[in-house]
Amino acid sequence: MAWVRSSRRAPELHVAHDSGTGRAVILLHGIASSSVTFQNVIPLIAAEHRVVAIDLLGFGGSPIPEDAEYTVAEHVAAIERTIEGLRLRAPFVLVGHSMGALIATRYAARNSRRVSKLVLVSPPIYLAPKELSDGVDRGMMDLHLRAYQYLRLNKTFTLMAARGIQLLLPIPKLVDVTERNWTPFIKSLEHSIESQTTISDLAAVDAPAVVIYGSMDQFQSAAVLKIVGRMTGVTVHRVLGSDHLIGRRLARVVATAIG
Repeated sequence: MAWVRSSRRAPELHVAHDSGTGRAVILLHGIASSSVTFQNVIPLIAAEHRVVAIDLLGFGGSPIPEDAEYTVAEHVAAIERTIEGLRLRAPFVLVGHSMGALIATRYAARNSRRVSKLVLVSPPIYLAPKELSDGVDRGMMDLHLRAYQYLRLNKTFTLMAARGIQLLLPIPKLVDVTERNWTPFIKSLEHSIESQTTISDLAAVDAPAVVIYGSMDQFQSAAVLKIVGRMTGVTVHRVLGSDHLIGRRLARVVATAIG
């Protein structure tokens, strides 16, 4: 039985960055990465905020519990415990990138009094293909899910691809899939991205939400983002020329959304 369903407490996560004063901003990175995800964002908001970057369960410097299934619920439980330790007195801005956006959304839905604003960057928000009416949209959604399944089931290919991609990136370990975090990677992929309830979680969020994604984001679902854009309290920004990662252009939009 996974620890989230047992009597044991969720593990406390590694706080990779905590500095500054002012309204707190908590940053949650995505799958196969760490808090280095926000390297281009932190300098833009550091002067006016207390900036806290947390490594997700199984990634970066955070623990890798042997019995974890890496569901959104487990990720959120670990985030909740870690945020408790920060002793924040006022509501904070919660920012999530990629899978971190899905986790941030669930956290905000469960902790409405703590979150003043939710900023979701490049969120891979998906629905089951059968829930989409358009045939092309269903086909694209099925393609996303099949690609993730392929990555999970072909370890040698995925590890080699991750190493190759990282060689092209300017930030060390921005894409970090290794033997050490292989289990957190494949289980998070299956249980937090492929199987998700982000649309219903977002509907339960009381705080204003901002969704930011790049026009070249290879992991986005245009059909689902249209649905998200019609939701009450949600604002969507499409950034031309940006992809899934937070480059300098996307970082500026994120910093503006944080306020």
